[in-house]
Amino acid sequence: MELNKAASVVTKVGPWAWWRSWWHRQSPNRQDRYANLAPVVAVVLFLAAIASAFWYLRVEEIEREQEAIKRDVEYAQQRLRLRLLERQEQVMRLARDVSNKEIRTDQFLSRAEALVQQYPEFLSLTWIDDRRRIIANQSVSSISPSQHMRAGTVLKVGETESHFSLARDLMQPIYGQINTDVDKDAQLAVLQLHTPLSNDQGRFSGVILAEYTMEGLLRYGIPTEVLAKYAVALQDGKGQLLAGQTIPGRIALWRLLPGSDKPNNDYEVPVSPVGNDLILRAQAWRTSQGLVGGGLFWLVSVLSVMTAWMLIGNWRHTRRRIQAQKALVAETNFRRAMENSMLTGMRALDLRGRITYVNPAFCQMTGWSESDLVGAVAPFPYWPDQDRELLMKRLEEEISGQHSAGGFQVRVKRKNGQLFDARMYVSPLIDATGKQTGWMTSMTDITEPNRIREQLASSHERFTIVLEALDASVSVAPLGSEELLFANKLYRLWFGQNTVGHLRLVQQAGATDSNDRAEENDDVDEMAGLPTESLTVAKSENSEIFVSELGKWLEVRSRYINWADGRLAQMVIASDITPRRQAEELAAQQAERAQNASRLITMGEMASSVAHELNQPLTAISNYCSGMISRIKSQQVKEEDLLSALDKTARQAQRAGQIILRIRSFVKRSEPNRTLSDVSAMVSEALELAEIEMRRRNVRLTHHVAARLPQLMVDPILIEQVLINLMKNAAESIDNANRPAGQRHVELRIVPRQIDNQSVVEFSVTDTGQGLPPEDTERVYEAFFSTKVEGMGIGLNLCRSIIESHQGRIVSENLYNAGEVTGCRFSFWIPVEAALTT
Repeated sequence: MELNKAASVVTKVGPWAWWRSWWHRQSPNRQDRYANLAPVVAVVLFLAAIASAFWYLRVEEIEREQEAIKRDVEYAQQRLRLRLLERQEQVMRLARDVSNKEIRTDQFLSRAEALVQQYPEFLSLTWIDDRRRIIANQSVSSISPSQHMRAGTVLKVGETESHFSLARDLMQPIYGQINTDVDKDAQLAVLQLHTPLSNDQGRFSGVILAEYTMEGLLRYGIPTEVLAKYAVALQDGKGQLLAGQTIPGRIALWRLLPGSDKPNNDYEVPVSPVGNDLILRAQAWRTSQGLVGGGLFWLVSVLSVMTAWMLIGNWRHTRRRIQAQKALVAETNFRRAMENSMLTGMRALDLRGRITYVNPAFCQMTGWSESDLVGAVAPFPYWPDQDRELLMKRLEEEISGQHSAGGFQVRVKRKNGQLFDARMYVSPLIDATGKQTGWMTSMTDITEPNRIREQLASSHERFTIVLEALDASVSVAPLGSEELLFANKLYRLWFGQNTVGHLRLVQQAGATDSNDRAEENDDVDEMAGLPTESLTVAKSENSEIFVSELGKWLEVRSRYINWADGRLAQMVIASDITPRRQAEELAAQQAERAQNASRLITMGEMASSVAHELNQPLTAISNYCSGMISRIKSQQVKEEDLLSALDKTARQAQRAGQIILRIRSFVKRSEPNRTLSDVSAMVSEALELAEIEMRRRNVRLTHHVAARLPQLMVDPILIEQVLINLMKNAAESIDNANRPAGQRHVELRIVPRQIDNQSVVEFSVTDTGQGLPPEDTERVYEAFFSTKVEGMGIGLNLCRSIIESHQGRIVSENLYNAGEVTGCRFSFWIPVEAALTT
C-alpha cells in the first residue's frame, strides 16, 4: 500500500521533487549517514560490475574447455573398453579350451606366457580349480615373490577369494580390484578378471584368473594424445587414486563465483565392462593465467581499491566526529541511568531536614512517588506510626551530625501499609565548592538477609542436633594447635572435652598430624605430609584400630577441611565396629573348621583307595616273613637271602609308614600358616596323595612344573587341599563318563604367566571327563551345590575361598572337539607380588 502511494506521488510531482521531499523528511543523523555511505555504495557497484564482466568471460572459457575434455575422455574410455573386451575374449578362449580339456598344464603355461609377453598390461594368468587350489600360474618377470601365486598352494581368504566365489555363483566373468604389496611402503593396484570354468556336466570347475596392472591399462589402453593433453588417472568408486596422476585443486578467486565450483577442468566416466568401481578421470593442464592474471584486471582493481580507501577514510573521519558528539550525550545519559537504576534507595535532606531528592529505587521501596516525598518534612509518610518517636530522634541526631558510620536499622512503611526492615547510612552532602548543603542517606532493604540469617541459625541448630545424635564420634581440631573446634556427644562421652582423644585417634590410625611432627623435629615443615591437591574435595583416610581403654574396635575416618574462619583443620570420625570384628573372627573360625572338615571328607572319600594302597606293602611284608619262616624251619636259608628279604620287608614297612604320615599331615588340624613355600614341594605332596585315587580308578596322571618358579607366600596345606580336590574331581568325572582306557587321562600344569600386568603362577588341572553342564558353570562354586549325585557341594566352594584369600582367582571351562565336550579344565593363579608381600 505504501509503495503504491509513493509511486503515485512520484508520478505526479516528478522523481527529483519526490527525492528532495523525502530527503528533507529524514533526521540530520540519518542524512549524514546516507551522505557518507553514497560514495562507498557507488564504488562497490562499480567493482561488482567489473567482477561480473570478468566472471562471465571466465565461465565461457571454462565451458569450452569442459566440452573438449568431455569429448576426449569419452573417446579414451571407448578405446580402453575395446582393449579390455579384446583381452577378455582372449582369456575366455583360453578358459574354453581348459574347460574342454583341450590343453594341458604345460600348454596352458605356454599360451599364458605368450599372452603376457604380447600384452604388457597383463600381470599374470592363473589357473585355479574349484577347491581354490592353484594349478598353474604365469606372471611377468618383474613381479615380486610376495605377489607370485605358486602352483599347489590354496587361494588365501581375502578380496581375491570373494571375487572367486562370486564368479562361481554367477558362472560369468567377474571383474574386481585388489591392492597388493610391492614393498613395505607401497602397494600395486591390480584389476582382476575371474573367468569361470565348467566341466562336461556344466558344473563349476574353477576359474582362469587374469590380473591387469592399472598402470599398464592406463599406459597402453589410453591414446597417447589424450595422455599428453590431460592428467589422466584411474580411480575406484570412492575416489581413491589407482593409477596415473591428478592435479591438486588450487584456491582461486573464481571458485568464489557461481558456476566455477571446480578447481580444474576435469571429467570422469566409469569404465566398461568393469562398472562403477573403476572411474576414468582426466584433468586439463592449466596453460594460461586466466583473466585474473591480466594486467588490465589488476590495474582496474588497484584504482578501485585506492578510490574506495580514500572515500572510506573520509567517511571514518566524519563518523569519529559524530561519535564524539554522541559520547558526550551518552555520558550524561549514563550517569542519569546509573543513578536511576541503582537498587539502593537514595534520599537527600537539606540542612533543615526537608527532602530535596529521592531516586527511583527509594520510591519503589516505599511505594511513594517522587512528588509525594520531595518537599516533605518530618514526620515522613514512610514512617510507621508506632516508631515515630524513635525515628524523630534518629533524624535529629542525623541533622546534628551524630550518626554512626556503620548505619542503623529501622522499619519502613510502604504506601500500602506493609512494613519491611531497612538499613540506612548517612553522610554529608558537599557541593562543588566544598560547602555542605545537606545530608545524603542511602537505604537498603534487609528483609531477605534477616530472613536468611534466621534460617541459617535454625539450620545450624538442626545440624548440631543431628551430629549430637550420631552413633559415631566426631571431632574437629586445627592443625598445629591443641584447640578442639568441635566435638559431639559420643566423643565427649568417650574422651572428654580435650584434644587428647582426637590426637590419639589420629596417631593410631596413622594419619598425618603436623602438631606431633613439629614436636618430634622442629626442623621439619609443619605442613609436610599434607595433601598437595586442592582441599575443596578432600580425600578420606580409613583405618581400623583397637582402643584398649574403651575395649572397642573403632573405624577411624579422617579428612582435611577448611574451617569457618579459614584455618586448615582435621575432622576425625570414629565408629564402633566391635560387633562387626567379632562376627569376622567368628566367620574366620568357621571357615577354618570347614577347611579341616573338607580335608577329612576328602580322605574319607579316598578311604578305599588308601586301604588298597596300604594293603600292597602289608601283603608284601607278610609274604616276605612267611617265606623266611618256612626257609628257616627247613634250614635252607642263606645269610645273604635272609638279609635281602629283611631289607625288602623294611622298605615295604617304610612305604606304608610314609603313606600314613602323609595322610596324617594332610588331615591334621593346624592354624593357618603362610610361609614362603616351594611350588614343586607342594605339588609333589599333592601328587603322592592324588595318585592313590588315580590308580584305583585306572586314570593316568601326568604333570608339568615349569623350571625356576618363584616361591609363594601361601599356606602349603591349603594349596595342596585345592590341588587334591581338583584332581580327585577330575578322576571322578572320567570314571562317571566311562571313558575307555586310552582316554582316561588327567594333566596337572604349573607355569608362570602375566595376567592384568602382574606376575602370577597358574595351576591348571585338565581331564577328559564329561565336563560341566553349561547352565551350572557359575553355580559350581556355590555352597551346597554339586553336580555329583552324592556330593555335598562344599569342595569347590572352599577351593574358591582358599584361592581368593591368597588374592587369586579360580575359573573353569569345558573343552570341546567339533561341538562335543571332551573334558574340563579348572585353573587358578596366585600373584607373585601379592604372595611375597602378604
